[in-house]
Amino acid sequence: MSTTIRTTATGTGTSMAPVVPTTGALTPLGLDEVGITEGFWADRQRVNGTATLAHVEHWLEREGWIRNFDLAAAGTLPEGRRGREFADSEVYKYLEAVAWEIGRRGGDDALESRFRSVVDRVAAAQESDGYLNTRFGRPGQGARWSDLEWGHELYCLGHLFQAAVARARTSPGADDGLLGIATRAADLICEVFGADGIQSVCGHAEVEVGLAELSRVTGESRYLDLASLFVERRGHGVLQDIEWGRAYFQDDLPIRDAEALRGHAVRANYLAAGATDIAVEHGDTGLLDALRGQWDRTIARRTYLTGGQGSHHQDEAFGEDFELPSDRAYSETCAGIASIMFSWRLLLEDRDVRYADHIERVLYNVVATSPSAAGTAFFYANTLHQRTPGESSPDDEVSPRASSSERAPWFDVSCCPPNVARTLASLAAFIATTDDHGVQIHQFASATIDTVVGGEHGGRFRAELVTEYPRTGVVSLRIVEAPTQALTVSLRVPSWADDARLVVQTASGSRDEHEVPTGYADVTRAFSAGDVVELSFSIRPRVTHPDPRVDAIRGTVAIERGPEVYCVESVDLPGGDESLARVEIDEHADIEEASDGRLTIVLRTRPVVDAAWPYADGFDAPGDADPFTASIAPYHSWAERGPSTMRVWIPTTRS
Repeated sequence: MSTTIRTTATGTGTSMAPVVPTTGALTPLGLDEVGITEGFWADRQRVNGTATLAHVEHWLEREGWIRNFDLAAAGTLPEGRRGREFADSEVYKYLEAVAWEIGRRGGDDALESRFRSVVDRVAAAQESDGYLNTRFGRPGQGARWSDLEWGHELYCLGHLFQAAVARARTSPGADDGLLGIATRAADLICEVFGADGIQSVCGHAEVEVGLAELSRVTGESRYLDLASLFVERRGHGVLQDIEWGRAYFQDDLPIRDAEALRGHAVRANYLAAGATDIAVEHGDTGLLDALRGQWDRTIARRTYLTGGQGSHHQDEAFGEDFELPSDRAYSETCAGIASIMFSWRLLLEDRDVRYADHIERVLYNVVATSPSAAGTAFFYANTLHQRTPGESSPDDEVSPRASSSERAPWFDVSCCPPNVARTLASLAAFIATTDDHGVQIHQFASATIDTVVGGEHGGRFRAELVTEYPRTGVVSLRIVEAPTQALTVSLRVPSWADDARLVVQTASGSRDEHEVPTGYADVTRAFSAGDVVELSFSIRPRVTHPDPRVDAIRGTVAIERGPEVYCVESVDLPGGDESLARVEIDEHADIEEASDGRLTIVLRTRPVVDAAWPYADGFDAPGDADPFTASIAPYHSWAERGPSTMRVWIPTTRS
């Protein structure tokens, strides 16, 4: 079938954004409309583009995961195949990341060459009927679709579809063939898994998201219909039961009946994101209401302070309500990214500030935490309490995925590095949106905005977003060009900002200033070039207490400043690892701020007496240690100075 690319009704054509619903409260702006220019996220995008992408490609080649496609094309599989059953998906995520990076830069000959080279190798492995997988379907391998619980065939195709969408939106009309590869594979699974086909689903949700977005790009409704079938089939016991139960696959009850996300945290969030796409496109209010309720309960009862999700190591899964132990936090990087995908889709549909607040929390405390400052080592899991310092990961060795005492260059399951890469490359698409009335700013970064607002009767809107956030809480939107008619500019006021003020300074010299509550601060007027809308709020350290139902951290507090969670590291304590195990905080003492973003807090190390039996009416040694000050840093920078112990939640001193 011929492949076409559908244009949207937003006035921006095929928006360079990962998610482009055909309806909703908000329209996302793409990488051709928003560009991050400097500051926290610009630095991370620079490292991602200059170091991380090459690093990921290197490991994909070194571990043979790209070469698997060469072997498939040569007809020599299964001999020589390397990597897990889902290794193909990491190649597709890499391609998606490169596509967004090419779009972000406005073209790059070297990246373009690397991209096309990998696409050619993938294309050579595709079979004549559209089937594409290096793990199944050949003599000596399992039959196609024979292991839906663990085989990940559809999961891999979901990532292929997302890569093709990224390419179609950033380089429309490109002749590399990736979109054709994706649509041939999509046509095949429509035949195999359609209404009269295999009545089952993939054990790892993801194809639903890919099909929905591929449908939006091509206008092919069959893809969306198949995604809907997959969502509705799940929960009816279509997969084999396993030792962790069908909840692991979200196959224990229909999605409309679930009260919270459960089971494998990445699978659960990918499924919820895909279900949101379907509900939006079909106008399914019942499904949307169910998803909103699941998001609410998951955030309120199953999410860590960092925004991370998943408290079980053995099955990478959610625990029960308030089962959030710091030292056993799994909080997989991919689960955080998947939760952003779910939250962003709900934000576009509802314009509810809570979704944007959660996205910010995850970005600063999960996404920014995973990669090293150099962009060449990563956390897979993101613990909130590291009890042992562990050992440094060698630069040339693959590491077990749950090792979190140090970032590692690559893992035997390396879903997280390319997932981080594609998220950072496309990050500008999560900053701003438009609707029929104006522009909304959801995330803060110095950036340029150039779009069309006001529908068919509107006009061009250009502005500069200027901020040193999160070091300061001042965000200025400087108007460069605006339509003649009135429009509304909305800036998010974070939920923790209790003293926000909004100032409108016009080019003609007038000034209006007033306090604004949390939520979205709206300014409606006819703007002129030179007008400035400035939002300001205090970013000061705050002491955060846990819900007492979170048993594992009762009697502790955490320190936050703005969107960043802080942590205590053993390398900053006089007694090192031993001190961290016994440290307590005076939560009422002043917290001092440094210009580099570090904070100074008052601690003491409670002395204890070793005993033959670890339970008694008390363990305090005679006299208490004197208080001392310690410098702490944002959680996203922990373990940058070598192996250390660390904790986010700190026991409080007792009178």
